[in-house]
Amino acid sequence: MNSDFLSQALVYLAAAVICVPIAKKVGMSSVLGYLLSGIIIGPFVLGFIGQEGQDIMHVAEFGVVMMLFLIGLELEPAAFWQMRKAIAGFGISQLVGTTLLLLIPFLFLGWSLPMSLAVALALSMSSTAIVLQTLKEKGLSNTMAGQSSFSVLLFQDIAVIPILAILPLLATTAIVPSEAGHHSLLDGLPAWLQTILVFGAVGSIYVVGTYGVVPLLRIVAKTGLREMFTASSLLLVVAVAYLMELVGLSPALGSFVAGVVLANSEFRHELESDIEPFKGLLLGLFFIGVGASINFQLLSESPGQIALLVSLIILTKFLVLLGIGKIFKLKHDQNFLFALGLSQVGEFAFVLLSFSNQLQILDAEWTGKLTAITAISMMTTPLLLLANERFLAPRFGTKEAIDEKEADAIAEHHRVIIAGFGHFGSTIGRLLRANGIEATILDNNSDQVELLRKMGFKVYYGDATRLDLLKSAGAGEATLFIAAIDSPEINKNLVHTLTKHYPGLKILARARNRFDAYELMEMGVTNIYRETLYTAVHLAVDALGQLGFRKYSATRQGQKFIQYDEQGLAKLASSRHDMTEYIMNARQQIEFQEKLLHDDLMQNFSSEDHSWDGTYVRDQLLGANRPDTTQPDTSVKVG
Repeated sequence: MNSDFLSQALVYLAAAVICVPIAKKVGMSSVLGYLLSGIIIGPFVLGFIGQEGQDIMHVAEFGVVMMLFLIGLELEPAAFWQMRKAIAGFGISQLVGTTLLLLIPFLFLGWSLPMSLAVALALSMSSTAIVLQTLKEKGLSNTMAGQSSFSVLLFQDIAVIPILAILPLLATTAIVPSEAGHHSLLDGLPAWLQTILVFGAVGSIYVVGTYGVVPLLRIVAKTGLREMFTASSLLLVVAVAYLMELVGLSPALGSFVAGVVLANSEFRHELESDIEPFKGLLLGLFFIGVGASINFQLLSESPGQIALLVSLIILTKFLVLLGIGKIFKLKHDQNFLFALGLSQVGEFAFVLLSFSNQLQILDAEWTGKLTAITAISMMTTPLLLLANERFLAPRFGTKEAIDEKEADAIAEHHRVIIAGFGHFGSTIGRLLRANGIEATILDNNSDQVELLRKMGFKVYYGDATRLDLLKSAGAGEATLFIAAIDSPEINKNLVHTLTKHYPGLKILARARNRFDAYELMEMGVTNIYRETLYTAVHLAVDALGQLGFRKYSATRQGQKFIQYDEQGLAKLASSRHDMTEYIMNARQQIEFQEKLLHDDLMQNFSSEDHSWDGTYVRDQLLGANRPDTTQPDTSVKVG
């Protein structure tokens, strides 16, 4: 048994480590990499894991359990209340609209009304795991599309509770166990009593969580043992999942409710930090499980029917979501991202379809087909978003940018152009404007543009990497171009366009880190500003001040550090492609820079100087031993 467990773990991890980096390398999301690895190692390709995909879904289920507990934990009641209009507006419209539209073709297939309604409700769910992970990877969580998607997903997660309660009322028979020997407390009970027990089970989680779990966590916290708190966190999630399974309900649903209950407790952040390390790995296992669970035998028996249903469901959800986005006035680019992102079927469909099968609303054949359809639709999401990013967004973005350009005329050209007006770019723009320097501002987030205009900035919507937009913004006559776009890839594309078509234009470019800076240097850019460098140096300067250094000297040391680091950056750029040589050169540069900074601190001081920064400098000049840098220096005081 141990050997079997280890071999399975080896296969899972090896598949993820091989497939996910390949997927990222070719520009796809990690989600697609996990799904493909699940298909490859699953029972229908290499057959390393799974018996017809059945045992894999247990892993998938636990991945969803952990994920939804964390989502519930992050949902503060106050934040939920602030979002109530968006959650209700987007969520209800999506659920009702999708369910009603899917009912029509299902009834035409000759299905009964209970079966059609149960399946339509299940397929109206979207994947919280895939959508949130993909938005996070692409840095789109804080866009209007990202926030709208979160509202819909949150409403769906909550709506599962009443849906599970309604399903027994649609059944003509009592619930039957899904596997031999596995019984729930709902077995054989009448439908009305099953519905009451569903709400009762959810309510019991609230009561036990509030009056039982929180006091227990207080006792555990007093032990001061971190590992005991981690064990308690895992025990809580597993116990809730097990109790929900006993009454025949979704363990994932139970963990979500438990997370919401504990979201307002003093242990919220501690629970998050303890379970967070498991989140990424378990989500990966969930996606692998989904890929491995696709029944290719069913697909081979009726490929046309499956393909038609997958297309019908995705198209229906896309049109419903597109209409909702239009009603709520999402811009074209945001609306397409919103509609395509949520067009798949979600992980809760597995739960609802399985429960419908136990209630004999669905037969085994259609349960298998619909499970495969759900998994396949999940696989389409990263591909659809990739297609949107490469083909749809540029075309619709271009159209909107040209329309807005013609309306605003971008006639008032300035010496400075700023591309990207997020937190980084807006700081630059505000400082320039405060000193009487006006700039032409470009940004490709339509909602950000609208917000900035309300705040008094004149911002033009458009893709700054497009040559015609740069020309209309006056790049040919400008003195400075500040490339401050959030995405390093887009920023590098912009710099490439500028250096090619406007070689005389002075470019000041934003870089996320030194490796982004190296690529910009290779394009000929000399004025590069690393996000993390200046903020980190600012913090270090303040730390020196807190430790007794004069503000002047601390600031001077910070400026010297940046100067030496910039010089070192230019020297290291040539060896960055040979990691062994790069590491050796980097170590030499670090030692050299530290010696220069130490010498700078010591020079021009004498024993009569009354403006010493602290006892550290005094001790060095008087020949005292240098303090042990491995221990905190508690003796530093203002001289």
